[in-house]
Amino acid sequence: MNALFHEMWHTWANGGLVMAAMALLAVVMYAIAIQLLMKLSYRGLTKASDAVLRSWVVQPAQAPERIRELIRYTQDEIHSVRDVEGRFREVEATQVTEIDRRVTFLNVLVISAPLFGLLGTVLGMLLTFKAIGVGGGSASEIIAKGISEALVATQTGMMVAIPGLIMATIAKRRRHEYVAFLARLEGITLRHFRPEFGGMTRIFTRKEVQAAEPKVVTTEPALA
Repeated sequence: MNALFHEMWHTWANGGLVMAAMALLAVVMYAIAIQLLMKLSYRGLTKASDAVLRSWVVQPAQAPERIRELIRYTQDEIHSVRDVEGRFREVEATQVTEIDRRVTFLNVLVISAPLFGLLGTVLGMLLTFKAIGVGGGSASEIIAKGISEALVATQTGMMVAIPGLIMATIAKRRRHEYVAFLARLEGITLRHFRPEFGGMTRIFTRKEVQAAEPKVVTTEPALA
């Protein structure tokens, strides 16, 4: 354990000033990713069959706790089918929009990690070129430090970005699953309440178009 800690500290020390910013970026990125994945942990619920969803719509008290409040919100104090549709639009506007904002911010953080590594690479190479220009006995040590700083910063940026990219991909997939689940739940809820409110249950009959009677054109006899 001490050897691993010593190796981590040695890598951190050789990374330069960019390592502090990259550490802060990693903490924020992983915290947002974990929070987002926990918020979207509906995987077992979104895979429920239509029969199970129909039973939850009929009796919301039997639904799981995370879905129960959603179902009750889309059913309480509704007076028409349009009210049900409006409730689902409100859910999408609040929850799905918030999820999209977090996913977008997470993607920005993931992209920023390699850029910080590139910044460390540039700073390390500048230090190397400076040592080459100055020369002297200590130039080799400065060159080695500059190259080490450039490589460590690039490596750390990739190591921070790859797990963040994986978590962002999982979050996107769960977001799509949740949106599809809302669409299924909305369809089942509408089918349940349409007979009660008489929405979209009317029988439409095609009206027969009567053919127009031909107009009789009378012409007066021409004058001789």
